[in-house]
Amino acid sequence: MFKIKSHLMCEEIAKQFPLEENVRTAIASIDRELFVPSSLKHLAYNLDALPMGADQWISSPLTVAKMTQYLMPEGADSVLEIGCGSGYQAMVLSKLFRRVFSIERIEKLLLEAKERIRKSGVSNINTKLDDGQRGWAAFGPYDRILFSACISDIPQAVADQLEEGGLLVAPVLEGGSQVIKRYRKKNNQLQAPEILEKCLFVPVVDGVMR
Repeated sequence: MFKIKSHLMCEEIAKQFPLEENVRTAIASIDRELFVPSSLKHLAYNLDALPMGADQWISSPLTVAKMTQYLMPEGADSVLEIGCGSGYQAMVLSKLFRRVFSIERIEKLLLEAKERIRKSGVSNINTKLDDGQRGWAAFGPYDRILFSACISDIPQAVADQLEEGGLLVAPVLEGGSQVIKRYRKKNNQLQAPEILEKCLFVPVVDGVMR
């Protein structure tokens, strides 16, 4: 049953954003109801961000589709996500990358996300409780890095973990508003980014909340 709802949701996304076939297939294969609070299951396939506790939000499916596609996953092997949240974005990435690494700073959210991922039967998502601004050096460098929360500046520790030639996509605070930027690493440096569009994400916060 969820596949019909997922397919219809993808049709709605495609009306607002030109979905590539690999991203559409990834999103359509996931039961989004698993990733929202039980009281909001009836809204799971709407194109709205939904609250999930701890002052955090589950990004809208439209936003997830955009961020995934902006990563240009074709041909990439590994991805680091900073801000696991509900686990939904990581699930989408798991359909497009062989190895997914996702960091969450709020322990309660991470435990819930891990349980959802376990129920989904996916084995290529690795999660960690930590301040995402440190990245996850043990498994780097990564072909792609995705911030699922807004940052003022890309931390050097994270930039260092991006593979040469790799892409980093992040919502960045700029002059009081947020924009999605895409950086490429060349000669061991992040190059001047492409500015893709305006956005609205929760902010990256320091430290870990247990």
